[in-house]
Amino acid sequence: MKHDAPEVGPDRPDAPGPGTLPFLGLLRTHNEFRWTLPVEQSICTWAGNLFGGAGLAAAIEAMEAVSRRPVIWATGQYLSFAKVGSMLDLDVTLAVHGKATTQARVVVKHGNTEILTVNGALGSRDTDAEGSFAVKPDVPPPEECKARRHRFGTQNSINELFESRIAIGRDLEELDGVPVPDGRSAMWARLPDGGASTAAGLAVLGDFVPFGIGQALGARAGGNSLDNTLRVIRLVPTNWVLCDIRVHGVHHGFGHGLVHLWAEDGTLMATASQSTIVRYWSEQGQPPRSAKGE
Repeated sequence: MKHDAPEVGPDRPDAPGPGTLPFLGLLRTHNEFRWTLPVEQSICTWAGNLFGGAGLAAAIEAMEAVSRRPVIWATGQYLSFAKVGSMLDLDVTLAVHGKATTQARVVVKHGNTEILTVNGALGSRDTDAEGSFAVKPDVPPPEECKARRHRFGTQNSINELFESRIAIGRDLEELDGVPVPDGRSAMWARLPDGGASTAAGLAVLGDFVPFGIGQALGARAGGNSLDNTLRVIRLVPTNWVLCDIRVHGVHHGFGHGLVHLWAEDGTLMATASQSTIVRYWSEQGQPPRSAKGE
C-alpha cells in the first residue's frame, strides 16, 4: 500500500530531519518508507547484540523523518536479537495522518525475522496548557559524581559512546545484597553530537531500567528488555541528562520500572518505562546468554 507523505515544510519546528543521531548509522533507501540499519559493534551490547534503546531510537528517527513530525510517544516490543554484522530493514507505516497527529508503526526485520515492532504517535498542538509535576531528585552535578564502572568494560559496545556518572547508587563492589527500599537510583549521562536533546537520544538513555534493577536488589543483576516506551514532554538543549530510575517491583523473574529524563536545567524532557527478564551475572565474569521469547 502506498502512503502519501504529509505536507509539512522542512522549516517547521515540528519537522525533524533524519540522522539526528549520526552514530546510529540509519540509512535512507530509494523508498521513503523503508530505511536500513547496519548493526555495528558501536550500537551493540558487549555480547554483540543490538542495544534495545538504539533499536527504538532508529525507529523514532525513521518515523519522524517520514511523518515530518516530532514523536509524542513510541513503544517497542523486542522479539529477537540482532547480531553484529546484520543489516536491518525498517518499514514505516503512517496508519493515520490527521491535522495535528500521526499514528505510525515501524517493523524492524533481519531477513524474514522480525526483531522489533514499534508503535507511536507524532505531532504537536498549540495550547496554553503547560506544566511538569514530577519531582527531580536533589543530586550533585555531573562533575561531582563518580564515573560509572561497567562490569564488562566499555570497549566494543555502545557504552564507548557516552559517559555516565552515578548520582544515586552503588558501585559494583558495594552491591551487598541489601535491597533499596524505594527502588530508586540515578545517573548522569551524555551522548555525542548533542544527541541528549533529541527524542532518539532519549530513547537510548531511557533503556536503563536493567541497571536500576541491580541497584534496587543490591545485586550484580540486570536483564533483557521485553519492551521500552518513551513519552516525550519537552526537548531542551542540554549536555547531560539525569536518568532518574525508579524500579517498581521484581517478581516471577521479571522486573518493571521507569526512568524520568531530566535536563541539566531541571526540565523534565521525557519519561521511559520497561519490563525486563531479570538476570544475575555469574561470578566467572560472564552473564548468562539467553534468547528473546524464552
